[in-house]
Amino acid sequence: MTVASGDWNHHDAGVMTQPQASSIFRFYAELNDFLKRERRGREFDAVFANPSSVKDTIEALGVPHTEVDLVLVNGKPRRFDDLLRGGERVSVYPVFERLDISELNRLRPRPLRTLRFVLDVHLGQLARRLRLLGLDVVYRNDLGDEEIVQIALAQKRTILTRDKGILKHRVVDRGHWMRATDPDAQAREVIEAFDLRGSCAPFTRCLECNGILADADPGGVVDRVPEQVARDFHHFRECRDCRRVYWPGSHYDRLRQRVAGLLELPPG
Repeated sequence: MTVASGDWNHHDAGVMTQPQASSIFRFYAELNDFLKRERRGREFDAVFANPSSVKDTIEALGVPHTEVDLVLVNGKPRRFDDLLRGGERVSVYPVFERLDISELNRLRPRPLRTLRFVLDVHLGQLARRLRLLGLDVVYRNDLGDEEIVQIALAQKRTILTRDKGILKHRVVDRGHWMRATDPDAQAREVIEAFDLRGSCAPFTRCLECNGILADADPGGVVDRVPEQVARDFHHFRECRDCRRVYWPGSHYDRLRQRVAGLLELPPG
């Protein structure tokens, strides 16, 4: 392994450039999804500007810092703003939502026990599925990246996205890059990644606005449902925010089956 000199080097044109160094990196588990194929599941040399922060070096290799929970440099935990100068052996581990590694200096606060999410504009179908499961999800199809970041910070929400770039934003500390593209598979990915089976409460949130559903007096909603529905059903739920009315019609059995599939439970 070679480490560049600490002196400033010069281009022929006389422009000063920062020297380079290299260290051995190894990324673990799903972090390999972000790497070039030839770097996955193995150690490799990485060249970077000397000095360079742990965060900047990791992200230059393609891995958003929000996906990282533990970095060991020469076997010792390090922070994102610690500097690498070359010659180190760096091990990078993903977010541990189900494993307590607090004694190893994890790089973020302890896992959120009540997770709340904000989704990018490409994940509208995922938003509906997560709301169907009773999870707290902010989604609008006109949200820009900066607004998503501000919502995540202000409301302590975890960003779910198909855009790796937003997760590299310096102030973002909680996020997950969605590997799956099918909405059902995406929902199962979120449940597995954040260990949410015990946190789901199906049929408690509005699929449209994310509001909480509450039992409604049939007499109070009769003018907001089809006449046939008003005659045939006596149990209604109403969104506290947008006042959308729900009832257990023929679609309810299909939704119950979908919930069972998302949670990988037997229908019933």
